[in-house]
Amino acid sequence: MSERIIIIGGGAAGPKTAAKLRRERPDFIIDLYTQEDIISYSACGLPYYIENIIQSSDSLIVRTPDDFRKQNINIHTKQKCIKIKTNEKKILIEDLNSNKQYEAEYDILVLATGAIPIIPEIKGINLKNIFTLRTIQDGINIKEKMLTSKKALLLGGGYISVETLEAFVHNGLKVTLIEKNSQILKMFDEDFAHRITDYIIGRNPGQVSILTGEEVIEFKGDENQEVKKVITSSGKEIETDFVVLGTGVRPNTDFLLDSEIKLGINNSIKVNSTMRSSKCGIYAAGDCCEKYNLVTNRYTWLPMGSTANKEGRCAAINIAGDSCNFDGILNSTITKYFDMTISIIGISYKEAKELGFQPEFAIVTKRDKAGYMPNPGTVTLKLIVDKNTRTILGVQGIGDGDVNRRINTVIPAILSKTKLETFMNLDLPYSPPYSPAIDPVLNAAQIIYQKLN
Repeated sequence: MSERIIIIGGGAAGPKTAAKLRRERPDFIIDLYTQEDIISYSACGLPYYIENIIQSSDSLIVRTPDDFRKQNINIHTKQKCIKIKTNEKKILIEDLNSNKQYEAEYDILVLATGAIPIIPEIKGINLKNIFTLRTIQDGINIKEKMLTSKKALLLGGGYISVETLEAFVHNGLKVTLIEKNSQILKMFDEDFAHRITDYIIGRNPGQVSILTGEEVIEFKGDENQEVKKVITSSGKEIETDFVVLGTGVRPNTDFLLDSEIKLGINNSIKVNSTMRSSKCGIYAAGDCCEKYNLVTNRYTWLPMGSTANKEGRCAAINIAGDSCNFDGILNSTITKYFDMTISIIGISYKEAKELGFQPEFAIVTKRDKAGYMPNPGTVTLKLIVDKNTRTILGVQGIGDGDVNRRINTVIPAILSKTKLETFMNLDLPYSPPYSPAIDPVLNAAQIIYQKLN
């Protein structure tokens, strides 16, 4: 008799698990339940849809429910899992159309419920035109409001807020970004965060305001209960036509709090390298589960679509009876603000010190090709090395040049724990259109080597 695999979640990890599992095991019965009406879409592309780089929201949909059904994968939309009965191997589902509840039996269960927005407890938070950005419908709603507005306010200074800020500025809005911490993009060191802030403000003078170390304490609305003003902790009153909450996300695991499945960082699901949870026969993948940081050798939580796809694939291979291990992450992230690429790999200098490393760093600003070549870009890198082991802990990169290639050069060196002396002598390909004679990332390594010697 064929095994029944139930997958809960239709974002990135769930559909990836289903598709890979079907290719591996045509005999399995596969059911995927999601509380949304759209599955398998790129939430990471939503800011670019709002900006109108992507004109149709349909372009963000990777595969439709019908595409999966053609593969004999049963897709159940608008169905929310509210409880898992692990000893009975059953899940309790609520039909969001009828509000009726029913049970479904499984042989193997995959939890891929993703993450949900954090809604801060602020007076007036339930006023109209205060949005989160997580689903395609969220993106549609924000874009529609943006096109009839002149002012917007972003609460939170993470990647999504920076990307959405670009979308609003591109469409001519006057935007205020408020971040309660002392800097935006808190994963970066303060010096780099300030460089990014200066670029954002300087690119469109008078159009963008960034307030750090400031908290919103109240949203005020009009007679139609639409938000019109924001009150901050320092007494500022800021007028706005709408608000987007970029206050972060958390694992969507509330329905597991009274279960036997062990939870870890931020109530994310504990898994091993094969994506198995603490309960036999239950796997987890994507933003709802913990990640192992290969630099710090500690568990962490970082929601990322690329990681979710890798984990979903790994889970499927193991469920199918083969062997796969997902060893961990390097906290690899990248985004852009107009012409500036913004990226960080590994850990920052500040985090390295907090974790007990003995870090040393070098900052290099350099052209990304030979200076006599036309249209060179600028790359600024901050390379961080542990003094004791002489291995690389992380790198931060910004600039309008080819930052991505320099960042990617460092990744295998971190993974393999390459010594500084070896790394700074890497035989990177050189030609004037692609690099200076000594690449910026090698320059940074040479400077650290001189400091340590």
